[in-house]
Amino acid sequence: MTSSDDGSAAQHDPDPEHPTRYRNEGIRSLLTTFRDGDPDQVLRVREILADLQQSAFGVCLFLAILPAFIPIPGLAGGISGPLTVLIGVQLMCCLRKPWVPRFIGERGPRRRTGQRLVAKLGPTLQRLDRLLAPRLHGMLDRMLAQVFTGLLLVLVGTLLTLPIPFTNYLFGLLLLLFALALLERDGALMLVAWAAAVISVALFGATSNQLMDLIGHW
Repeated sequence: MTSSDDGSAAQHDPDPEHPTRYRNEGIRSLLTTFRDGDPDQVLRVREILADLQQSAFGVCLFLAILPAFIPIPGLAGGISGPLTVLIGVQLMCCLRKPWVPRFIGERGPRRRTGQRLVAKLGPTLQRLDRLLAPRLHGMLDRMLAQVFTGLLLVLVGTLLTLPIPFTNYLFGLLLLLFALALLERDGALMLVAWAAAVISVALFGATSNQLMDLIGHW
């Protein structure tokens, strides 16, 4: 498992100027990054992504969906939705690492936001950490798979942007499946995320005139 390999080496960068960096790329390290430290510290996206390799898109998506779990009207649609669409477009373009605009890279959530999410989902994520494993890499690395994943992220991100009542948590959890699959390089979980996304897009997209109008405009 990605997060279990060399577990004793999952240490923070000793450089005090970059306290949010980590090298072990998995759920365990991600939880540690959010849980440990000053709650008021801003976790800058640029610093978090700096040392990542294959799981960078997973971490970027995880950061993007954090606002979806904050019960403030309009926050998920205004922030998480467009960021998810941006990540999806980059996967469709088969970029090797995510690109973020400078004004986003220099910003990020305060650690307390991540701590709230860890408090809610931490036990579940820790159980998943023991179940997930790198497998079925073709569902992650092949060009067609990346394009399909990106397309689904664009569609789900668009649905998240639309004012569909009581769907923030639903779409947030769905996007969390994609983030975990990318984090742990788990192609089996990616298949589950694909199926859930297709069902959600078919269910909510077909009943959302706004989404149909957007697709028609595109």
